[in-house]
Amino acid sequence: MTALPEVLAVGETMALVAPALAEPLETAADFHLDPGGAEANVASHLTALGRRAAWAGAVGDDALGRRIVRQLADRGVDTRWVTADADAPTGVYFKDPGRGVRYYRQGSAASRLGPSFVAGLPLGGVRLLHLSGITPALSPSCDALVDALLDAAAAAGVPVSFDVNHRPALWTSTDAAARRLRALAGRVDLVFVGLDEAAGLWGAETADDVRALLPGPPIVVVKDGGVGATGFDADRAVHEPALAAEVVEAVGAGDAFAAGYLAEWLGGAPPAERLRAGHERAVLVLGDTADFPRLPRG
Repeated sequence: MTALPEVLAVGETMALVAPALAEPLETAADFHLDPGGAEANVASHLTALGRRAAWAGAVGDDALGRRIVRQLADRGVDTRWVTADADAPTGVYFKDPGRGVRYYRQGSAASRLGPSFVAGLPLGGVRLLHLSGITPALSPSCDALVDALLDAAAAAGVPVSFDVNHRPALWTSTDAAARRLRALAGRVDLVFVGLDEAAGLWGAETADDVRALLPGPPIVVVKDGGVGATGFDADRAVHEPALAAEVVEAVGAGDAFAAGYLAEWLGGAPPAERLRAGHERAVLVLGDTADFPRLPRG
């Protein structure tokens, strides 16, 4: 029997189209077509680091959906809890290096997920549930799904990590996002948030401000781009400077950081080592156009 994953990540995965080289989408000639999405990215990096990780969600019953599920499985990600929706498509997004990202996800299969999806998940057998702030913004049913997941994890005694991942275009207003994301962060065990996100959402100016705004979670990790990251673990604060990196495309680096951190957290490493591992994994993505570069494992 196949072992259950250590980490279960739940959310939307889309087909990611990105230029093979760091050149504009408008003029690029060669492209990669890969899975992309915060939760699947985290699962992919965790698997590459030797952890058993699964991604659960929904794709369309279409060529893109089948392709990305196969690609994730090829990376070693457990996809047993992925469903195919015959009535909705797989979402797609395009990276335009240095110019941002374009999403085509409205009405996607993942946006139709709801609380009933939780019943089929192996929450009682995993060590960690990973979620992001993207999922509650996809639709009212996805918002309800997140609450159901948190309730089920609490009932099963499973800790939850949560990446705030504020995507302004998905929310009706910044105020709505600020209230909901802060409430969700208050219900979990480990929070990842960028200082820039926290500034835009809650007016935080420093990592200490973020911790004061989020006193409940046992662990809060505040990322500050090229400066570094600060981890608040119980009553301790540890800062780890960022590593020097050539930045080709920043999208996806936060997911890589989270995976590096979580891999070490699962292994019982102290806070500074977790933060350092996060930086090391993020650097690999910063220098590539893909969310998950084509790298050897380990």
